[in-house]
Amino acid sequence: MEALGRALNTQYLMNGLWINMKYCSGVTFLCYNVGAETYTLQNATTAAGGGAANLATITRYWTCTGNGSDTWTLNTQAAAATVVTGAAATANCMVVEVDGVELADGFDYLNLTSTGGGIVVAITRDLTVQRLPSNLPAMSA
Repeated sequence: MEALGRALNTQYLMNGLWINMKYCSGVTFLCYNVGAETYTLQNATTAAGGGAANLATITRYWTCTGNGSDTWTLNTQAAAATVVTGAAATANCMVVEVDGVELADGFDYLNLTSTGGGIVVAITRDLTVQRLPSNLPAMSA
């Protein structure tokens, strides 16, 4: 069985869209923007964003150019709901991982929003039920 459906599910252009965390153990956000960018993490009780609240659990994230010419650099911060990447090219690409246990009690949905034109790719991982890709539930359902 391929990784898609067994180990992960992924969608492109997930900036600000709610991800259902009921079917996975965590989500990896792969983000890209040329120049400085601010990303904000939130959780909610519904797929429509009901009860949305900032989720201040980000303590580490990774950056690189995103073109394969360099290695990932670890960045650490006090727990926050935001990640602010620098303007240097070595910070154009950013990865942050969020485990399902980080969501507040009663919250099942998660999103990461770029304040600028950043691209946000969501990769749900450690799927609780393995399926053929065609049988995976919609990520926002």
